[in-house]
Amino acid sequence: MPSFSRIRAIAEKEVFHILRDSRTLVIIFLMPLLQLIIFGYAMNMEIRQVPLLVDDLAMNSSSRALVDAFVNTDYFQLVPKEAGTLQPDELFRERRAQASLSIPKDFGASEHRVLLRIDASDPNSAQMIQNYALGIVNSTGIQTDAGIDLRAQILYNPDLKSSFFFVPGLIALILVMVCALLTSISISREKEMGTMEQILVSPVSATEILFGKVIPYLVLGLLDALIILAVGMLLFQVPFRGDFSVFLLFTFLYVLTSLCLGLLVSTVAKTQQAAMMMALGMTLLPTLLLSGYMFPISSMPVILQKLTYIIPASYYLQIIRGIMLKGNNIAQLYQAGLSLLGMSVLMLIVAARRFKLRLS
Repeated sequence: MPSFSRIRAIAEKEVFHILRDSRTLVIIFLMPLLQLIIFGYAMNMEIRQVPLLVDDLAMNSSSRALVDAFVNTDYFQLVPKEAGTLQPDELFRERRAQASLSIPKDFGASEHRVLLRIDASDPNSAQMIQNYALGIVNSTGIQTDAGIDLRAQILYNPDLKSSFFFVPGLIALILVMVCALLTSISISREKEMGTMEQILVSPVSATEILFGKVIPYLVLGLLDALIILAVGMLLFQVPFRGDFSVFLLFTFLYVLTSLCLGLLVSTVAKTQQAAMMMALGMTLLPTLLLSGYMFPISSMPVILQKLTYIIPASYYLQIIRGIMLKGNNIAQLYQAGLSLLGMSVLMLIVAARRFKLRLS
């Protein structure tokens, strides 16, 4: 039976190491904030100020109303008249225009069609430009030949802000990277500093050592989560529509899972450098590519969809997006939470057994 007093002694020793190691303090407090700010602004998928070339042959009230509808948004800006003397294809090649709007002479009288040409060398941007343009045209009330009035209601993110999608994902990415990194180097540090021998001769079991190592970082991981959440909501105006206690509960499970992953790495790596490389390799790319952070899991090949089951962030992304954007409660999220709990218990058991072998 693990002794609470021995676990507390190991935990106090780890806190002392944390306070003395400036590198650990940087990883805990500075690195998450820098990652949030850099990734948050760099991964903004929204498009603003698209250079738009307008060829208005109608020059009537209807055509001017349509052009004004484009200009009066933050999505498009008119190409200057002097540049408009060039051929549209030349402007596209020189990246001085990304879209062109051609309005025929009879527009507003017998003709309601316009031609929108878009530079699709960047297909994602082209798709977004097309969506913006269609939304603007529909907002003008111009009737189509089909006469169908289709109205869409956008739920949870009516302005389609990409920050609503990426910031919760950044919280998941940063937490798993930082937490796994911290515990992965904790045992490796003991080996390099030569203090592991002192632990070996003391009456402390492998389980007590691992618990003592995890507890300080568990508290710091939760503190990190609160800081990242607050900064993300402040800088990027992301809403929080759920119950804060539910957020804390599931974040606790996610941080615990990430820490146990780091412990598992630390039982394999022999040096701090190797531990850091392994921790980053097991968290960064899998979280970016296979968790649903950047690409929908449903659009992946079946084999990759199966791999997402072993990625902790894939479960936490369901949780945090559900809490922050939809206001989900435990009843809608408990399955993902149980998956995180099962992963943390499994990794802790494997890490404890491997550590016992190392001790013996």
